[in-house]
Amino acid sequence: MAKKILVLDDDPSISKAVKILLESEGFKVKTAQDWQECLAKLKKEKPDLILLDILMPTIVGISALRLIRESLPQTKVIMLSVLGSKICRQLSSELGAVDFITKPFDNQDLIQRVKRALGMNAALEQIEGMT
Repeated sequence: MAKKILVLDDDPSISKAVKILLESEGFKVKTAQDWQECLAKLKKEKPDLILLDILMPTIVGISALRLIRESLPQTKVIMLSVLGSKICRQLSSELGAVDFITKPFDNQDLIQRVKRALGMNAALEQIEGMT
């Protein structure tokens, strides 16, 4: 079964590009542009992974990360941001994000990080090791 990913980013062009990229890899991808839309989709979709922008108009991504960790502790979160500062990375990690990707990002790097966060790289390495 395809892994489900929710992309929360207020920039529709980023959301659309990430959606197309990840769907081409076989993931089921939903997008949300604000916190209210995200909440509705979190309850309905129960994603395996959330790609979460830090700079949002209605909620700061760090606050959203806290709320997600409280309500969905098993859901993995990767932070996306143009803010690549050490403090943003450290705070994201302390609050439970599994990775932090600075925008603009390399498409192949994003795919690999998503797969790693979902534990798919290890499975692929095991299969390749058997052949």
